[in-house]
Amino acid sequence: MAVPDWSDGYDWYDAYDRYDLLLIWSALCAIIRSMPSRRSAAAPSRSVERAIVVDGRTIRVRRKAIKNLYLRVQPADMSIVVSAPWHMSLGTVAAFAREHRDWIEQQEQKLRDRGSADRPQWTDRLKAQAAAALEAQLPDLLAHWESTIGRSPSHITLRAMTSRWGSCTPRTARIRLNLQLGMMDRRLLEYVLVHEMTHLWVPGHGPEFRRHMDRYLPQWRTLRMELNRQPVWRG
Repeated sequence: MAVPDWSDGYDWYDAYDRYDLLLIWSALCAIIRSMPSRRSAAAPSRSVERAIVVDGRTIRVRRKAIKNLYLRVQPADMSIVVSAPWHMSLGTVAAFAREHRDWIEQQEQKLRDRGSADRPQWTDRLKAQAAAALEAQLPDLLAHWESTIGRSPSHITLRAMTSRWGSCTPRTARIRLNLQLGMMDRRLLEYVLVHEMTHLWVPGHGPEFRRHMDRYLPQWRTLRMELNRQPVWRG
């Protein structure tokens, strides 16, 4: 190995300094490449939805990459949707919905008024026809789904409803079905019945409820969209 000429030491050190800097730069680049980018570390860009119940109303909460809360009532099915930032707690979302309860009720009334002129109206004859159709179909549906779901309603009430297709009180296991289902495709009646019977296991519409529905009726989301496109008849 040659002994460096110390009289020319500046060039010798300068060469080694440049070599060290190159190694350091390469190492830094490797570290930067291995670090997660800010984009990947941030919340997902797609929206995720879950449901909460606020003062008896079901609120669909959609998580998005946004900074503020946004509230709307969907014209198609009058469902209440809150778009919320990823980091915001459900308690804050619920408080936001409560603060805007009057606005929600106003929007719901506007939508009812807007659609009332176009909706068919119930008559006694139509009510009797729908009730007969439901009473003819329900025994077979109940026999099948009671064994599948593992729960049974204590009582089923048929009535003309103006804002929903069905409802369930889990504490008493009572289910109410909209008479209009008797005038519609059997698949839609089955979907509503399974939906309400699932509430005998799960009160809300969160992930557990959706897991049950996916197991019982995998196409339930498609059926829900088809059902919610139907106008609700006037009482």
